[in-house]
Amino acid sequence: MNQEMSGIETETSCQEDVPEKIDYVFKVVVIGDSAVGKSQLLSRFAKNEFCIDSKSTIGVEFQTRTVSIKGKLIKAQIWDTAGQERYRAVTSAYYRGALGAMLVYDITKRPSFDHVARWVEELRAHADNSIVITLIGNKADLMDLRAVPTEDAIEFAENQGLFFSETSALSGDNVDSAFFRLLEEIYGVVSKKTLERGNLAKSNGGDAAALKGSKIDIISGADLEISEMKKLSACSC
Repeated sequence: MNQEMSGIETETSCQEDVPEKIDYVFKVVVIGDSAVGKSQLLSRFAKNEFCIDSKSTIGVEFQTRTVSIKGKLIKAQIWDTAGQERYRAVTSAYYRGALGAMLVYDITKRPSFDHVARWVEELRAHADNSIVITLIGNKADLMDLRAVPTEDAIEFAENQGLFFSETSALSGDNVDSAFFRLLEEIYGVVSKKTLERGNLAKSNGGDAAALKGSKIDIISGADLEISEMKKLSACSC
């Protein structure tokens, strides 16, 4: 299906942060059952940190990281939604505007993989139909405790049209490449839509040159969204 299927880290065209003008802002949600390592994956990608005493996320949190993809500066605004069932009604609102999703399960906990189909169903019910989804088998460092064969995950990903990788937030293995691959795929979708709009404008007699260098800001009204989320995150009910 793709090079990430084997869980082997591959090279990408993404580069490290540079303080220049941002071309695009992509909203990505990290979802999955509680305690599968979602927050740790985000922390490893955004800050290259791993906290041994990490606590369950309450409500939702987000972090950002800016990378370069094919010459464009992309700010990834990554939202970490709580996996507990009691927060599902709260977090479902945050699928709005998401262009990508990282669906995480724990390779040592079979139930977390069995619930993946439900998460995919929820994503497709609340998110845009062009959302890019990557299935992540986390805690790949615990090979001796593996309860989910890689082959099962590959089969599911192929059937659902998902990308797939196995990662370890603890060691950092494959974390960057998994996020970078997701962002590259999102960029491809956005670029295709921009090109299609340009061709449509041209066929309608519009000036296609007006689209050159145009910026698509995916997070419109972000300040309001962040304000709303802070209020929800403050609730520990």
